[in-house]
Amino acid sequence: MNGTVQSSRVVILVKALPNPSTKHQETVCCAGVTLDGQWKRLFPIRFRQLSDQVAFKRWDWVEFQYSKSSDPRVESCRVHEESINRLSPLHKNERAAFLDRMIIGSANEAASLGKSLALIRPRDTLFHWVKKTDQELEGERQHFSEVSRQKSLIDPELAKIEPTPYKFYFNFTDNSGKHQYENGDWESHAMFAKWRAEYSEARALKLMSDVFNEQYPKSGMAFAIGTLYKRPHQWTLLGVLRLDLLTQEDLFGLGN
Repeated sequence: MNGTVQSSRVVILVKALPNPSTKHQETVCCAGVTLDGQWKRLFPIRFRQLSDQVAFKRWDWVEFQYSKSSDPRVESCRVHEESINRLSPLHKNERAAFLDRMIIGSANEAASLGKSLALIRPRDTLFHWVKKTDQELEGERQHFSEVSRQKSLIDPELAKIEPTPYKFYFNFTDNSGKHQYENGDWESHAMFAKWRAEYSEARALKLMSDVFNEQYPKSGMAFAIGTLYKRPHQWTLLGVLRLDLLTQEDLFGLGN
């Protein structure tokens, strides 16, 4: 391990789609917030190689050690994967009060503050999807397959990933105007895969529309957004969070 080793504890908000990596076989962009409201970007996380005892979910508190990252984005940490310790989740009744202080008006506002991760409450949202072409799907399959063949002898064999046949999008408004972001939230794509297996593709899309166009906006929804390492001025949608709007009672404590 190079550099000064530090420790941190975050509640996980972001688990983006797995990304093929020539160096790490496959990584997942993860990010969370510390108790004092600081973002931490966790990398490299070879999520599907973590043990069941360590593999964390959104809303879990996670402890880890890290060193300074070569990634210049201020929130980035080079995580020592063997140090990851999954703790108990942040209780549902505590989430809104804990994260309300993190909400800002737009990606532009976050950029002006020198940040590359942010939590916003989108307005006038519309969830929709576009079917991928056969060429796009085959290209994604081939990309994962090529990287998988480059794994080291000590890396475990990972189950084959079948790409989602749709691109999911949100149209929304924030304080800087109207936007359309592609949804890179792993949990959203896992939702589609689960419901397609249980019902049908058409039913899965209908249920997702119910969740993202009705249930979440009605109760409260937030977007975790972030910039790309190679395109630091481009913001993307990394996490779609059910985050209830604060009630009068919430203002007097963390759900107590």
